[in-house]
Amino acid sequence: MKKSIFLFVIFIVISLLFINNKKEIKKENEVRGVFISYIELNEMIKDKDKTTSKNNIKKCLKNIKSNYFNTIFLQVRSHNDSIYKSKLYETSDNIILNDNTYYDVLNYFIKESKKYNIDLYIWINPFRLGKKYINNSYKYGDYYYYNPANKETNKIIINGIKELIDYYKFKGIIFDDYFYVSDDIDKEEYSKINNTSLKEFHLNNITNFIKDVHDNIKSKNKDILFGISPSGNIDNLYNKDYVDIKKLTSSNKYLDFVMPQVYYGFYNKNMPFLQTIKRWDNISNIKIIYALSFYKVGNIDNYSLTGSNEWIDNNNIIQRELILTRNTKNYIGFSIYRYDNLFNKDYFNTNTIIELNNLKKTLKK
Repeated sequence: MKKSIFLFVIFIVISLLFINNKKEIKKENEVRGVFISYIELNEMIKDKDKTTSKNNIKKCLKNIKSNYFNTIFLQVRSHNDSIYKSKLYETSDNIILNDNTYYDVLNYFIKESKKYNIDLYIWINPFRLGKKYINNSYKYGDYYYYNPANKETNKIIINGIKELIDYYKFKGIIFDDYFYVSDDIDKEEYSKINNTSLKEFHLNNITNFIKDVHDNIKSKNKDILFGISPSGNIDNLYNKDYVDIKKLTSSNKYLDFVMPQVYYGFYNKNMPFLQTIKRWDNISNIKIIYALSFYKVGNIDNYSLTGSNEWIDNNNIIQRELILTRNTKNYIGFSIYRYDNLFNKDYFNTNTIIELNNLKKTLKK
């Protein structure tokens, strides 16, 4: 008990030192996002009739709007598939109705989001494919992945983005954190290189790919925003995922914003939340939207080590994290991972409602 009180006091002191001047946040300019993944789509749509599935989408958007959020990050391609009418990708299993048909779920989300004045971002997993082999793919674990060094598959990804821009109107695009899954994925390409290390080769491949995506998006529509949502661990990003985040956030010629997954508590031994967001704010010269981990609310966090019970013992962590991120210099908003943890009762625990209500108090002001 004494240790908990001591740690809380330390948190308050550090927080006060961190927030020298309270940053003014205008509600209309703040991104208040919720991630809607293929898991939610599966629950809302798969094996339902058309009317029921559309009512579920309406209920989803109503929940988001009535709880003071204004943005959704909708996963339109999670495994080399689509929740829209595509000439390039197979239809996602997650939107197949009970009569074995489907409708354009993305188009319906866009239409309904406008009614609630909710901004919609397209969420894509560019390299993760699925459990079925596709040409030029590499198997790692249970899934196949595209090789970031392969120019042909990179063009396929970019053509998929162009298709979306041609037929749909949306606020922006984000990539999730699947970049390099293995050092062996591009052995063939690297064997032809003799003037750089393997690590530099990997880093350059991701940087060049992101730059290529950015330029193609802007050539189609300069108003569409482009960002990535990588791991919150900057060192792992550079050394394992091979994302040179310092370079990518050095200017807006690569990205319009970055959305680090800072899925940590305040007492996480290796990645304490406050120090982590300070580091992100210090390295980035572009806007930041922080991804926050509502899925940890009320649960044991075994990866945290020293703070494993933090999300059980406290019920205002997300609220406190929001307040702190708001006072960083590059902050433009946040997004909650994910919708079900906020609004699906099957995912609720003793802390869920209290944590959400505490968050709403801050959003309401």
